[in-house]
Amino acid sequence: MRFNIISFALGVCLLQQQPQLPPLAWALLLAPILVLWWRLSLRAADGRGGRLRSPVLVSESSLSAAGGNRGRSHPRCARPLLPAHAAGLAAMLLANAMFAAAGYFYAAAWAQWRLADRLAPQWEGPDLSVTGVVAGLPQPFERGVRFNFEVEQVEPAEARLPRRIALSWYEGSTREEFQDVAFIRAGERWRFRVRLRRPHGSANPHGFDYESLLMQRAIGATGYVRPGGTARLDDLVLRPAYLIERAREILRERHWDTLPGYPYAGVVIALAIGDQNAIDAKQWQLFARTGVSHLMSISGLHVTMVASLFALLVHWLWRRSSALMLALPARKASALAMFLAAFCYCLIAGFAVPAQRTVYMVGVVALALWANRISSVSRVLCFALLVVLLLDPWAVLAPGFWLSFGAVAVILYVVTGRLRPAHSLVQWGRIQWAITLALAPLLLVWFQQMSLVSPLANAVAIPLVSLVVTPLALAGSVLPFDFILELAHAAMALQMWLLEWCAALPAAVWQQHAPVAWTVALALGGCAWLLLPRGVPARWLGLPLMLPMFAVAPPAPAPGGAWITVLDVGQGLAVFVQTERHALLYDTGPAYGPEADSGTRVILPYLRASGITGLDAMVLTHDDNDHAGGAVAVLSGLPVGVLYSSLTASHPALLIAPAYRLPCAAGQGWDWDGVRFDMLHPTAGSYAVDRLKSNDRSCVLKISAARGTALLTGDIEARSEEELLERAPGELRADVLVVPHHGSRTSSTNEFIAAAQPRWAVFPVGYRNRLGHPKEAVVARYRAAGAQLLRTDSSGAVLVRLESEGISVAPYRGLRRRYWYAG
Repeated sequence: MRFNIISFALGVCLLQQQPQLPPLAWALLLAPILVLWWRLSLRAADGRGGRLRSPVLVSESSLSAAGGNRGRSHPRCARPLLPAHAAGLAAMLLANAMFAAAGYFYAAAWAQWRLADRLAPQWEGPDLSVTGVVAGLPQPFERGVRFNFEVEQVEPAEARLPRRIALSWYEGSTREEFQDVAFIRAGERWRFRVRLRRPHGSANPHGFDYESLLMQRAIGATGYVRPGGTARLDDLVLRPAYLIERAREILRERHWDTLPGYPYAGVVIALAIGDQNAIDAKQWQLFARTGVSHLMSISGLHVTMVASLFALLVHWLWRRSSALMLALPARKASALAMFLAAFCYCLIAGFAVPAQRTVYMVGVVALALWANRISSVSRVLCFALLVVLLLDPWAVLAPGFWLSFGAVAVILYVVTGRLRPAHSLVQWGRIQWAITLALAPLLLVWFQQMSLVSPLANAVAIPLVSLVVTPLALAGSVLPFDFILELAHAAMALQMWLLEWCAALPAAVWQQHAPVAWTVALALGGCAWLLLPRGVPARWLGLPLMLPMFAVAPPAPAPGGAWITVLDVGQGLAVFVQTERHALLYDTGPAYGPEADSGTRVILPYLRASGITGLDAMVLTHDDNDHAGGAVAVLSGLPVGVLYSSLTASHPALLIAPAYRLPCAAGQGWDWDGVRFDMLHPTAGSYAVDRLKSNDRSCVLKISAARGTALLTGDIEARSEEELLERAPGELRADVLVVPHHGSRTSSTNEFIAAAQPRWAVFPVGYRNRLGHPKEAVVARYRAAGAQLLRTDSSGAVLVRLESEGISVAPYRGLRRRYWYAG
């Protein structure tokens, strides 16, 4: 059964990589055929004496039967294993194939149903009146509050909305102000006037897939509350899910009131009710640097601790009553208490994947204890895997799914069937070392970094957080004694001091490029070999298998070639240019808020995953948020050789800019690896013109490789285009043109387009942006000029390759197609 469940999981994983979903008719047609084929195979196997069991197990049973007849030949041992059990082996393989197909079509059916619950395109944009219930914890942020909303009614009546939508209410800036105006609470029924759009997020190599997250959370539309028509209709809707969310909110408010202004109150809240949004970005960076992020949410370790505590308490109390003992054995009572405690804690925690996995494992163990049939740990883990995927086939898309199941699997691998060391601390250290080593490839794939101080940090953090902070946080949530939560915060403060000390150690974190896929497979095999039991010869051979993951660098352009990536940063611009040995960043996209910008969310993750450890040059075209909003983050995160810009002296980016910085000026130029870079605009004298708009002072950069050219134009408008046509008309010819000013009506004159003659025109625009870029008239001009058009809102990042073989231009959404991108 374990292999069958793993096959089912592989089928689910395969479906989540598909660009299109199979029609449900295929599943309905193939299901009875597969079942019939499987049953016939089983009958054939039984008829030949071959059972549906592993060939290895059959061999072991044969050898054990022969064990009592040593020294004599045994007919069962003499027969070759494969011919005698070929039918059984075939039936086993067929059964695994059937389970894989079942997983594939099961996930496909769920996906079809969830895609059908998305907002229809015709209802993007118009204001709608919706009535429904606040379905989760509202999350205050600097400009408002975000919350999930379950729709019950909509006007106009012909509008068909998804069952669940995500809304933002941009009003007020603090929690206190929201309380005075209209503080939203979980479980309340409201009527709002909203404006919605279909699920959409940026799409970049190595970037976060927001659309898959919305798919996982069953959110069919996002939007915001419009002024007018807002009313609270009911204070609380009496349904179990809403009551749980209200309980979580009450507990969160108790923490807020008891720990006002305390620096680690958010961590205590996360440990008590699983609200990870309460932890700020700097604290998450510290946890990632020390490898203890898994402890700062309600993980399997915490659920196990709470379940074990209740089981021991019930077992102790139950044995004190002879009547209770006669009615039900103490072991069964404690098993039931263990499961109920784990389940209730998981509900309060928001039912995250690591907590789910533990609850299902606890449930299987409790069931085995209740039925007096103790199962193996690996079988328990596999049944937990099956339940998780049955309830949520998209769990395989989350890194936490693989890290949580992987950690338990590693523990089983290094503990089961081996001699235990004399000291438990030695065993604990061995497990920590094994988890750190075995999960390193996965951490490098998803995060491009791993903590080298993780074993040390976890050795201190696991007992302190699990046995001290978490129990105090839970007790303080329900008991009317404020000092308990204050003690939890004090213990957390001690923990943070220890983590900061660990993070300050030399080489605390290993950072590198995203490893190539085949090197990850080798590294996982190397880890498995290194962690074999003592006595196995040549375990050191696992090290050479891991080396390619670190040594094989990402590909780079050949001499004379340039790779240009127009990143998808929403309504803004960020272009990365790479030659054989040099790197340049042209603009840094927008800032989305005080603590979020495209530099942190898009550019730095992309550069680090691509193996870029520093920039030789950066160009900031002009002082607009959508072009320079991420500059401070990039300059703080990576070394930059030289900065070209048209920024004013007071711009924050110049305060941390490298010592070598220059204003953009026509005539500047340089050669990198056989690729020519020329600054075409603005002129040096333009900085003395006070009335010149910042858009018309945008830095225009031309890139000329061996077989193609690209022109990056910033936000220049018609005035600058006319000036370029007069001053350097022959320099405007480009194979690839990043369209000026996002396709605004004030740019891209017919004369400019005729001079550029682009084969590809790239519009860097945000999805349904409020400015309406690109304008239809501008799009029509480029189409009439014969250019192929690409838009970052529909194409994602645009990957341009200027190489000796020619020019290639590809949209990232076309290279990484997934079914949830459809439409």
